[in-house]
Amino acid sequence: MSRLVCIHGHFYQPPRENPWLEQIEAQDTAYPYHDWNERITAECYAPNASSRVLDEQGRIVEIIDNYERMSFNFGPTLLGWLRSHELSVYDAIVEADRRSIERFDGHGSAIAQAYNHMIMPLANRRDKITQVVWGIADFEHHFGRKPAGMWLPETAVDLETLDIMAEHGIEFTILAPAQAARVRPIPAGGDTADASADSGEWIDVSGTRVDTNQAYVQRLKSGRSINVFFYDGPIAQAVAFEKLLTRGEDFAARLLDELGDDPNTSGFVHIATDGETYGHHHRFGEMALAFAMRSIEKGDQAALTNYGKFLAQNPPTLEVQIEENTSWSCKHGVERWRADCGCNSTLTGNWRQEWRGPLRDALDWLRDDLKGIFERDAAELFGDPWAARDDYISVVLDRSAGNIEAFLGRHAKVALEGEPRVRAMKLLEMQRHAMLMYTSCGWFFDDLGRIETLQIIRYAGRCVQLAQELFGDHREEKFVLRLKKACSNDPDVGDGEAVYDRFVRPARVDLRKVCAHFVVSSIFEKPEEHGLCYCYQIDVDDVRFCRLGASTLVVGKGRITSVVTLESEKFSFGGLHLRDQNVTAGVREYRGDESYRIMRRETTEAFDKGELAEIIRSFDRHFGKGTFSLKSLFRDEQIAFTNRVLRETLDELADDYGRLYENHAPMMRFLAEQGTPMPRAFEISAEFVLNNRLRETLDREPPEPERVESLLREATRAGVKLDHEGLAHIFRGRLEDMAGRLRTDPSNLELLENLEVATAILPGLPFTLDLFHVQNVCYELRSGRYLESKALAGGGDDDARAWNERFIRLGEHLSMLVE
Repeated sequence: MSRLVCIHGHFYQPPRENPWLEQIEAQDTAYPYHDWNERITAECYAPNASSRVLDEQGRIVEIIDNYERMSFNFGPTLLGWLRSHELSVYDAIVEADRRSIERFDGHGSAIAQAYNHMIMPLANRRDKITQVVWGIADFEHHFGRKPAGMWLPETAVDLETLDIMAEHGIEFTILAPAQAARVRPIPAGGDTADASADSGEWIDVSGTRVDTNQAYVQRLKSGRSINVFFYDGPIAQAVAFEKLLTRGEDFAARLLDELGDDPNTSGFVHIATDGETYGHHHRFGEMALAFAMRSIEKGDQAALTNYGKFLAQNPPTLEVQIEENTSWSCKHGVERWRADCGCNSTLTGNWRQEWRGPLRDALDWLRDDLKGIFERDAAELFGDPWAARDDYISVVLDRSAGNIEAFLGRHAKVALEGEPRVRAMKLLEMQRHAMLMYTSCGWFFDDLGRIETLQIIRYAGRCVQLAQELFGDHREEKFVLRLKKACSNDPDVGDGEAVYDRFVRPARVDLRKVCAHFVVSSIFEKPEEHGLCYCYQIDVDDVRFCRLGASTLVVGKGRITSVVTLESEKFSFGGLHLRDQNVTAGVREYRGDESYRIMRRETTEAFDKGELAEIIRSFDRHFGKGTFSLKSLFRDEQIAFTNRVLRETLDELADDYGRLYENHAPMMRFLAEQGTPMPRAFEISAEFVLNNRLRETLDREPPEPERVESLLREATRAGVKLDHEGLAHIFRGRLEDMAGRLRTDPSNLELLENLEVATAILPGLPFTLDLFHVQNVCYELRSGRYLESKALAGGGDDDARAWNERFIRLGEHLSMLVE
């Protein structure tokens, strides 16, 4: 063994998708981003694929991919989201694993993860098996190879889980040092899987005393075994919580110091932390990581490795017995996910977590209650219900008709069509959500009202809904009665029943609600005849739009089909928009062509005559209680509609506030200079006007540096609070748009000039900008177009010389060393 360094990042976000729509809706707390996945991608996942290395003057000299040099795992649900929403980042991650195979002698750096971050020691055996099987299948789907290692959520471990992992071909896992109990030597030539072999006396290494410098083997009762790495606790702690990432030099030095001063002495130091440490939890942490790995890589004191390569070159010489039912984030074992053990995020003072136990009890009851009826009903459809569930990940990853047909061909007793096919899909979806509801983040934080906890209760709500549709009993009432015992620390949140009533029941969706959403959204944007609305296929057979002044009427018929459960229904519908938020939609099951023609004729004739009362009566006659309002729109479309309706009103307000501000600006400046408190009316108008004007100016092309500078001076003089995050988001978007077009058309000198002038504004802004994408484009151009242009300029090409001069100035604005 030589001197080796391995850095592991556990990259993970809890599944955030609406259980009924299979997409993440807007999360206000992630502002100015749409949701937390999008925000953390911008702060962490994307930067680690193109991390900056700086010189002594803080200029970018190199951009490297951290993933190919480190060990990493990505949570399956997160990786799936990246593939759908951030394809370039996803591609970089997959490509990094491919390159790591070449870098580390055939051993890829990516490892798998138990599927949806369930605390495995608290799961039943069936769920443990499926979590491992799904984690492996998901890994193979993305990376195109079998995983050698698997990350355990929160490193929570028990022997049964390790045995299931070993049974399915997993060679190693990574644990915290406190999770080792005792070790002893493996006899020379001994079989590591032979649990009966006498290997000598056990040595107590509990309390983090295990030597993390090597791999160990854990023998299992089945006769199998699995290799275990215990990461360096103090260095991992310093990286995650003690600001070791402030300087990449310090990070590299700390790792190398652990190996000792003698370069001729072998050693192995490895750490594991949340991957989000590098960029999200610690801004620019990915740059410290890049500097440290590049420094080690280019130096002569140590070499980078990954776990697969290390294990191949250094098989274990010691056997270990782990501390069962332990984890890396709860000093009480795994109590953080079922009890008020005292472990929390320490952000809420004296709040207690007594809600954890009742929440888990309610979910355990639901899981166990559904287990028996799943086995009974699924046995009528599938040869082996649990084998079908284990293989259902193939459908989750690809819901195409052909793939579903192939899945049913493997597992169905007979060909399933119509209602039996829908029933089969609903049974499996019920089981999928019965696992998603155990995502660990639901218990990790401080209160029942956290978005992570609300999310897992929504998954439980989807379980309950599917069960009621399948079996038609009163399971929801029994579940909510148990959930009621979980009480929030916040009186405004209340107990579990209040949470369910407020956050689950209103969010529940069926085909009728999807149709209502489609109708309301169609009023404002003409729909495609055939297309997807979230995870529902919309097929419109007939639709008619009528407009009269500011009013709009839409009537039609069509079919709504769930891509997930395959249930399908045909509806007739009508929608009426009078003005602003006055929207009414009617939906009913399709009752035949004649009934539809009568509804369409009566409604459109009344609308054409402008007879509002008759239109309302027609809606009542034909749709009865099946009417909906603007609230029927799903959240993202509600926000878009509100913005559309408010645009005219906000423009009027901008004019009014603008006049008020201009009339009283001298007085505001005087009050600010005197340190006199500003009247609230003045403060509001100044804040609204100056932020609004800055937003408009920063989003213009070509840029107007003088106006930006003038507005910023005015904001300072008036003591106005600027929306730094929002302004940075808008200006970054403008710069990225310009840079993206320059990448496509690098010879466009006017565009290059505009981008250079815009980036010249950066030093004077009172906020920092994430220039990640713009710098990436500049770095690419430096290695390509700039070198070509430099050669042309050397031959006397004036246009090439002008391009080079602008590009060099652009590099200076972006802190990039071009020459």
